Amino acid sequence: MSRHIAVVTTSRADFGHLHWPILALRECPGVRVSLIVIGAHLSPEFGHTHRAIRDAGFAIDETVECLLSSDSGVGMAKTIGLATLGLADTLARLNPDMVFVPADRYEMLAAANAALALRIPIAHLEGGDISEGAIDDAVRNALTKMSHIHLTTSAPAKRRVMAMGEEAWRVHQVGAPSLDHLVRREAMDDDAVGTALGAPLPDHFALVSFHPVTLTRQTDQEADALYAALDEIERPIVFCFPNSDAGSRRLIDRARAFCDAHRDAQLFVNLDHWLYWNVLRRAHVLIGNSSSGIMEAPAVGVPVIDVGERQRGRLKAANIVTAPARAAAITAALATIETPSFNSALQNLENPYGDGHASERIARVLSGAPDRATLLAKRALILSESETGPAFEQPMP
Repeated sequence: MSRHIAVVTTSRADFGHLHWPILALRECPGVRVSLIVIGAHLSPEFGHTHRAIRDAGFAIDETVECLLSSDSGVGMAKTIGLATLGLADTLARLNPDMVFVPADRYEMLAAANAALALRIPIAHLEGGDISEGAIDDAVRNALTKMSHIHLTTSAPAKRRVMAMGEEAWRVHQVGAPSLDHLVRREAMDDDAVGTALGAPLPDHFALVSFHPVTLTRQTDQEADALYAALDEIERPIVFCFPNSDAGSRRLIDRARAFCDAHRDAQLFVNLDHWLYWNVLRRAHVLIGNSSSGIMEAPAVGVPVIDVGERQRGRLKAANIVTAPARAAAITAALATIETPSFNSALQNLENPYGDGHASERIARVLSGAPDRATLLAKRALILSESETGPAFEQPMP
C-alpha cells in the first residue's frame, strides 16, 4: 500500500529526533515523505537552521513562516495561530495519509489542529514522557489525545499513554530516535569539531544548556541561581542558545553578558544535532534544564546537573543529579559528581530511553499502519475499577 507521510519540524532540537526516522521511512517501499519546516528553523535570530537541514541532504518540501519576533506568552500564542493558518493550507494542498509530529513544542499544536480538522491521522513521537515544570507537559498530553499512532520512548511512557485511554494496538515503544546518531555515525575527532565550531573546545569544560521555564510567570526566574553558581565554577564554560520560548531573549542576553565578563566562556548560537552530540560527549558536565541531559547524555556517560523545575518528573538515569534552583544546591551537585561513588555509577550506565535503533521501529510502525479510516476511528480503552481504583474526591491542596 502506498503511503504519503508529512513530517513537521520546528527547531534544531526536534529535527535531531526526526533525522533518522525520515531516512528510514524513505527507504520503505511505497512510502513518500514530505518535510514541512516551520517556526524557529526560518528565523535569523535562531540561526536559519533550515539551511542545516538542506546541508544534511534533506529536501524541504514546504515552509510555513509563523514565529513572531517576540519574547512573551502572547507571542507564543499568536505563533500557534499563524502556524495553524499556514499549515491548514499546506496540509490541505498536500493531503497526506498521515502527519508525523514530534515531542512537545507548542507549535506542534498547530500541526495537530490542522490535521484533525482535515481528518488526517496523526502519528506522535515521545508521548507519555513527563516534564512537569513546563507547558511542554500539557502540550505533549494534548498531542497524545489528538493522535492516532503513538511512538513512545520507554515502557513507563507507553503505560501512561494507555492509561489516557489509548487503544493498545496504537501504542508502540520504540525508544528515542535521537540516540540513533550514535549507532549510525562515527564520532567526530577533535580537529573536525574545532573546524565546525570555528575554534577548538577547551579542556574539562562545563556545557550549559538552559531554557525558559514556561510554566512560571517569569520564565527566566531560575537563571539567577544558575548564574550565581556559574560564577563560582573554575573551569571553561560553553553555552548553547535556548529554545524560542517566552523569555529566551533575556536568557540569551544573560549568556552573552556572562561571556563578555569571563574570558573562558563562549556562546554558540546554533549547533546542529550531530555537532551538539560531539560537543556533549567532550564535556566534563552538562548543567541546565535541557531534555538532552535526560535522554542523550546517559548514552555518552556525561554527568548532568538538572537544575530547577523544567524537567521535573522525567525518567532519569544514574548520571543525573537533580538540583533545585538555588546556587548552593547547584554548587553541591557539582561537588557530588566529583566523588568516586558517583563516578563508579557511570560505569556500565544504562539509558532508559533506548538502544539507538528507534528509527527502524518507527518506520516499520508507520509504513505498516492501517488505512486512514481505521486510524481515525478511535475507541476509548476502558479500564476496570480494579485498575483505576474506586472513585473518590481529591481535596484541593
